[in-house]
This record gives sequence, C-alpha cells and structure tokens, in this order.
Amino acid sequence: MIPFTGTALPEETAERSSRRTQSVGPRPHLFCFGLGYTALTLGRRLTASGWVVTGTCRSAERQARLREAGFAAVIFDRDRPVDASALSGVTHLLVSVPPDAMGDPVLALHGGDIAILPELPWLGYLSTTGVYGDRGGGWVDETARLRPTGERGRRRVAAEQGWLDLWRDRGVPVHIFRLAAIYGPGRSAFDALRAGTARRIDKAGQVFSRIHVADLASVLIASIERPRPGAVYNVCDDDPAPPAAVVAHAAELLGVEPPPLVALEAARLSPMARSFYDDNKRVANRLIKTELGVRLRYPDYRAGLAAILAEETCSKTRHPASSGDTITPA
Repeated sequence: MIPFTGTALPEETAERSSRRTQSVGPRPHLFCFGLGYTALTLGRRLTASGWVVTGTCRSAERQARLREAGFAAVIFDRDRPVDASALSGVTHLLVSVPPDAMGDPVLALHGGDIAILPELPWLGYLSTTGVYGDRGGGWVDETARLRPTGERGRRRVAAEQGWLDLWRDRGVPVHIFRLAAIYGPGRSAFDALRAGTARRIDKAGQVFSRIHVADLASVLIASIERPRPGAVYNVCDDDPAPPAAVVAHAAELLGVEPPPLVALEAARLSPMARSFYDDNKRVANRLIKTELGVRLRYPDYRAGLAAILAEETCSKTRHPASSGDTITPA
C-alpha cells in the first residue's frame, strides 16, 4: 500500500514508496469497473508505484487501445458480465460505471462476487454532486439532504444506497465519492475553444463546482491509505465559479476572443446540456482536507488551466521519444 503521512501530496508519497511496494508481499491490484478518464489517471499513478491495475471497457477497439498503453481490460456491460476469474487476486475496487434505467449494472451483476472477495480493504464508488439537486446557489456538505432534480440524479441516489447497503449487509468496505465536474488535460475549456464548441451561457448567479482530475486521483489515493467504510466525500476544488468565467479565462490564456455571452433561454442547448443549469449550488470540500489530509494542487480553475497549458507547452518541446502512451478519454 502507498504510505501517506502528514501533509505530503499523495502522488509524492506514491513515487517514494515504489520500491517498498514491490518488495513487500504480493502487489496490490486495483480493478476498475470503467477504465475511463479518471480511472486511467489514478491507474498511471498506482502502476508507477508497483500496483497492478486492470478493469473494464465497452468495446474491442477501446480494449486494444488500453492494451497498447499497458492496461489489461475485459469488456463489460449489462449484457456482458465479467467472468469471476477477472476479480481473482483483486485487492481494491473502483466503480465508475453510471447507473442506467434498470439501476447499477455492476451492483446487479457482480454485487455478490464483490461481497465474497477475501480481505478487500477498499471499494470506491464514483457518484456525483448532482444528488444534492438545486440549492439556489447555497452551500452543501456531505450531511445535506439528497434531493436530486432530474432522473440521472435520482438514479445516482439509488445507486449510492445500493452500494452502502452492500457495506451494511455484507461488510463490503464501500466509500462514496460525490464528484463535481471533472476537467484536466484533453478535457478542458481549451479543447472546447479549439474545437469551436465552447459556449458562454449567461444565467444570473449560476455557479458550478469542479475538480482537476489529478486532484481527484489524489483524493482516491488518500482514501485508499485511510479507509473508512461507509464514508461519503464531496470531491471539488475551493472555488465554485460561473461557467462563463471559466471559458473567458481559458480564452484569455490562449490569446483568443471568448465566445459571446448567450442568454440561457436563447442558447438552444440540448436537453442534456440544459439540465445541468437546473441545479445551482456551491459544494463544500472540507472533509477531504480534514479527514484525508488532502492538499489540493489546483484549488481553483485558474491554477488548473494554467497547469494544463504549461504541460501542453512542455510536451510540444519534448523529444518524441520521451512521450508516454496516450489514450483518448472514453
């Protein structure tokens, strides 16, 4: 396991512990139901410290890309359950597959398999802050009542309850992470601006919370090192902000004109995109700091965007032989 003490950043302690992890007993093995953007960010950190990381994907094409990048994956969906042998030797589990209209497919198809895994110390379920619903711009913490405004949020509440029931009834060490909007390299306002798809929607008082994917991985590592089954954590940065301000700042960093402000009523958003504006809240993150000892590397979108741009600039000047494998986010 990755030692984590004091206020050191989890990725730093992970790197320092690589030799110890490989020399003491069997290597820890994280299995990810859903080897997507977040799971791969976490997986790269853990494999650098001697962990085995495997998981699932939804297509043969994605499976091949993962294999090229060094991650073994099996195909999983509601119609194609995972063979139980894929969970043999697994010591930790991460679940990022969203629920569908029938419920949580991982819980439905593999809850029983997971419940009998020997000596499983940690399972993380990635949920969403959408479970809190609309608070008119007010603050919510982990003790707030769950009152989702849409069907996706209601499905998440039901999924959270199902996983926590597996902890209460079967002793599975479930941890719930309620995630704000995730951004990072390859998935930020920069990419939308370059693709010409960025919008600046004007809705008075609207804010969203967000989290850089690297900080999200740090939270998960800190929880792995300090497990508390049944725990629920909000995962977001310190600065809930208007989405239009984020796009404008990204445009300024790129030296381009930001898209014009468009009133929400005139924006002609898809029903999915429009639904995000039904909720307006500020999400508190105190618990990940006080209980897990997390120190955010990117406490606001300004720090996160600046780091993404700096990394892009560095990669453009780096010799091709020094570049690692990359995977297009799922």
